[in-house]
Amino acid sequence: MLKGLILSGGKGTRLRPLTYTGAKQLVPVANKPILWYGIESLVKAGITDIALIVSPETGSEVQEKTGGGKQFGATLTYLTQDRPDGLAHAVKIARNFLQDSSFVMYLGDNLIQDSLGSLIETFTTEQLDALILLHSVKDPRSFGVAEVDDQGNVVRLVEKPLNPPSNLALVGLYFFSPKIHEAIDCIQPSSRGELEITDAIQELINQHLSVKARQLQGWWLDTGKKDDLLEANRLILDTYLNPTVIPEDSESNPFYIDSHTQISGRVEIGAETQIINCSIRGPVSIADHCHIENCFIGPYTSIAAGVTLKDADIEHSVVLEEAKIVGIHQRIVDSVIGARSCLTPATQRPKALRFLLGKDSQIELV
Repeated sequence: MLKGLILSGGKGTRLRPLTYTGAKQLVPVANKPILWYGIESLVKAGITDIALIVSPETGSEVQEKTGGGKQFGATLTYLTQDRPDGLAHAVKIARNFLQDSSFVMYLGDNLIQDSLGSLIETFTTEQLDALILLHSVKDPRSFGVAEVDDQGNVVRLVEKPLNPPSNLALVGLYFFSPKIHEAIDCIQPSSRGELEITDAIQELINQHLSVKARQLQGWWLDTGKKDDLLEANRLILDTYLNPTVIPEDSESNPFYIDSHTQISGRVEIGAETQIINCSIRGPVSIADHCHIENCFIGPYTSIAAGVTLKDADIEHSVVLEEAKIVGIHQRIVDSVIGARSCLTPATQRPKALRFLLGKDSQIELV
């Protein structure tokens, strides 16, 4: 039986200031933490014994919010990686948990559309020692890069090469047999001071073990930057959003929508949310306990729980929990608004606004 290993550590430097005070894997996409998509993907494929590698700084937050796994139908074990010493180092930390099991390793800040079922079948039926996933990218210099032969065998792997041998980047999802542990024991830290998983896989190749690659058919996103996060939010809303059915009998609704509000497209509305005199064009996700009044909410917007929006226009943006945006008459686009941030207006108004705000921010437009 395969086990699961999800990496949920790291400092999230590319998403600062959002991640100064929180884990990057808990930043929501379509009002669900990025990390949870990976857990759900593993569980859907039948993998329910899962370890999460967490950092000392954010591990308690990840564990508190994610829990023991009951809500996912899984059993979650939390393992702390004291320093970000590489993906292969994370596997070493999980060795006692993994024991002699084959396993799937998933990077917790990645989102992958493809289901895991057929990939697991390939890995198990062909008795592979490693199966890696690849996706073509415009600039592979920032990724692990693979060179593959016509039969799908991996010939060579290079981590962040200056002269990439191909445009095929390694996706943050790996399938390993227990032989990966011996390979990791054979490698040394790279010039970055980390134990690279690419070096460990290359060691499997050097030992003439079975390492194959498959190219993803659907989309893949590493949500480490603001624009990637917004693109992930767009894709998830486009692909998976289930709109809320609004009964004609308003008294039976768990939320309140007044008669002046116009809703078109797929819109999800949480319990005890009030929407007054608004125009909302989906796909849009609105969580519980929000108050939205005199607003235009445009497509590809996610609004987390407890948010207040008054006299504001916003689209293609993510608003985190308990943020407050009041009296901003210029349209807010392509923005990520941190938890409990507060935006208020001044007198001079530009034509468009763009934000990346961390928790507890206070913004006054001047």
